[in-house]
Parts: sequence; structure tokens; C-alpha cells
Amino acid sequence: MQTLIQNAKILMHDNETEFMDVLVEDGKIKDIQKHIENFDKEVIDAQGKLLLPGLIDVHVHLREPGHEHKETISTGTKAAAHGGFTTIMAMPNVLPFPDNAETMKAYQKKIEQDALVHVIPYGTITKAEASKELSDMEELSKLGIHAFSDDGVGVATAAMMKQAMEACKKVDGMIVAHTEDMRYRAPKACMHEGIRNKELGLIGIPSACEYAQLKRDLDLAKEVGVRYHVCHMSAKKSVQYLKEYKAMGVDCSGEVTAHHLLLNEMAVENENHKMNPPLRSEEDRQSLIQGLLDGTIDMIANDHAPHSEEEKSRGMELSPFGIVALETAFPLLYTKFVKEEKLFTMQQLIHWMSEAPAKRFRMEHKGKIEVGYDADLILVDTDTYKTIDKREFYSKGKNTPFDGISCTGWIEKTFIMGECVYDAKKGMRK
Repeated sequence: MQTLIQNAKILMHDNETEFMDVLVEDGKIKDIQKHIENFDKEVIDAQGKLLLPGLIDVHVHLREPGHEHKETISTGTKAAAHGGFTTIMAMPNVLPFPDNAETMKAYQKKIEQDALVHVIPYGTITKAEASKELSDMEELSKLGIHAFSDDGVGVATAAMMKQAMEACKKVDGMIVAHTEDMRYRAPKACMHEGIRNKELGLIGIPSACEYAQLKRDLDLAKEVGVRYHVCHMSAKKSVQYLKEYKAMGVDCSGEVTAHHLLLNEMAVENENHKMNPPLRSEEDRQSLIQGLLDGTIDMIANDHAPHSEEEKSRGMELSPFGIVALETAFPLLYTKFVKEEKLFTMQQLIHWMSEAPAKRFRMEHKGKIEVGYDADLILVDTDTYKTIDKREFYSKGKNTPFDGISCTGWIEKTFIMGECVYDAKKGMRK
């Protein structure tokens, strides 16, 4: 059986759009033409909406197993489909940690059973993310795991990180690092050390907490020759370091979140503005935007970090770090930077949210609308404005600073291998 998506606008060269028909067969894009006959095909009328490649987020916390009160594989992947993400990569700070083949096999089986979108799990860099002993990268790689992270914490010592990079290089993997040197972070520090923390009387986290360890890692990556990716960049100095080491030929890349692009430290009002790394200065924010535009930062990845409402109601000092992002990232970024400020083009935004992560993380046949590629697709309404309402989230997490913001770029339909798993009018498939 074939599926035909008719009357869809597709991005062409120079950010122009054309009305095209897209034929899907066996989960792949089989043909793209101005007009395709609809005999013996299931027909979906796109009604002139924009058809884009499914979004890819390489930094998502699904929480399950171990923290199901915050999120589950089912609720998290429904949130992904709602937000237009067809492939996500799940961070490994779950319980038990996926630091060995036996645990990873059980984790992969659970994902296969419960996930609505494609989920690629990370293995840990060190066992239990404790920076004491390496995870079994060789055995994990045999299960198809090629990216390793201790996200949530930085690898504590240079010696351990060097060992990890050497082991990772042997399996042609990639180190994906949350860089955080805890020597720079005082107890109860909960936001950026700058202007706003002093106004609120809160202990700040200096930018060096991030960039000092990034510099260490980049030096090691240069020495070892491993593929390296830095998570959720937030500081101007981090952008400068990444640019310098790319120029040296180091195989490195970086990501930035929607909230670090949209907000600075002055936006901080309550626990829903508490994330790690924190919202930093306006100068930092502008450097992140410029880093995307000049190619220093490779992609947008949103660090979806759900928590229960009770956990996020304990005040700035005691509430956990993190906000949810999957269901709001694309509308917020499209509205702010493409539609209103015209700072980004739609092609740039889709490159950073789909094509670039697919290429960097070696996801074959994803990230583009081309014949032979996977039919992971989204239909987007780029005209209708709607107010973000956290009560409508599919995620268990409601911890967002963007509740009540009006934006457009909402997802009408999400397709996984040609099958519609989310429809704005009909809801979720399961």
C-alpha cells in the first residue's frame, strides 16, 4: 500500500516553497512530483501546509526507567510527536544506568515496546556516571550504541576522560559531554552568576563552570583524535573555544537549546527558569545566536528535562534543574527568529533541527525530504497563532517558562516511516 501526501508546500532552493506531491512506500519517500496520480493509494491532503523533514533532538531525558513519576518512554515520545520530533536520543541518567550490554538490551526492548517515535539511547561514559570506571563501550557498540554521555554531570578528571576517549575511538563512537567542573559551583548555586542573581539574592554559577571543562575536553579530543560533541552550550567563551578547536581540525561539534537562544538571565523569575547550564547574560545569548549563524554551533538540541510539579515547587535553591522543551521548541524558535525577527530562514532552522543532527550522529536516510529517505515527516501550520498551554502537554512535565506565550508554527501531523502518529484534529495514535 502506498500513501500519497498531496498539496504540500515543500522547501526548495533559496528558501522558496513549491506545491508538491510526495509518495510514500514501505516507510520511504518513493517519489516527489508536481502531481502524482492517486490510483490505489491512501491520500492525505496537506491543504497547503508546509511539509518538513521530521525534527531530530539529540538531547532528551525520558526518565524511564527509574523516574517514571517525571516522565515515561510513552509520554515522552508522545510529547516528541506533538512537537514534531520524529527521532530523539535518550540521555542515560536513568536507573539502572545503561552502562553494560545486559541493561542496555532490556532498555532497548522497553523502548521498542513503548516508543511512538524513533528513540536512540545513549550509553554512559562511566559506570553509573560516577567518573570512577569506564562503561563497557565495546559491548555496547555491538548493540548499535555509538554515542556515549554522562549527561547531568561532567566527567570529573582529565585522566578518566582521556581513557574514555581512547576507548570510544576504538569503537568509532562519539563522546557527548555535559561539561561542568563542580569546583566552580558553590552549594545552593542555582542560576547564572551575573546581574540577576544579585538582584534576587541567589548564589550564581559562573560561566567558567562550563567552559573550563570544555577546554580540557577539547585539548584531550585533539590529542586522542576522537569524535566529540558538547551539550547545551551557554557561554560566550564556550563558543570561542569550539570555534578555535574546529579551526585546528579537531572533530568536534556543539549544540544549543531553544531556551538559551530565547532567554537571558534577566528573564529569571521562578523555578521554571532554573536549568543547567543556567540562562546567562545577553552577551552570551547573542554569542550563541552568532555561533549558529557562522557554523560554530552545529545544531539545536533541547535538553527536555521533565520534573513533577511538586519537585518544581520547592523554590529556586531546592527545585531540580531543567525544563520541558519538546512540545514548544519549534513553534517558539520559528515565531521568534524566522517569522518575526527574520534572523533565521526556515531552511536554516530545519538544518539545525533535522539535517545537521542526522549527519553528525550518522543517522542514514534521515533529515531531508528526498527520494530514498525515511518518510519521517511533519506538516506545519505557519500562520495560526496559538497560546502555549502546559495543561495540553502530552509530557508529564509541565515545568516550562513559556506557558501563556503566543506563537505559530504548530505541528498539524507527524509521520513516522509514512504512518501518521499524531494529528492535531484526531490526537495521538496510541
